[in-house]
Amino acid sequence: MPSSAVITVKQLHDETGLSVRRAAASKRPIPITDRGELVAVLANPALVRPQQRTRVLLPEYEAMMAATPVDDIQAALDEIRGDR
Repeated sequence: MPSSAVITVKQLHDETGLSVRRAAASKRPIPITDRGELVAVLANPALVRPQQRTRVLLPEYEAMMAATPVDDIQAALDEIRGDR
């Protein structure tokens, strides 16, 4: 990526609208640097892939969901609260 495509935080602050429009029209992300260190990337939303998250259920939650429901609401609350 050419160095002219890199903008600093100060440039972004001074020309936010221009920088955002430039990123929207670009097919490449625009790196944002602060004192020479990469701190962010400004990119067209079409370039960003949605993340596929894998959900993991805690064993305690799975056990609670598998348990037979209690008819007594106070007992259920006491079970959820535990030793609190």
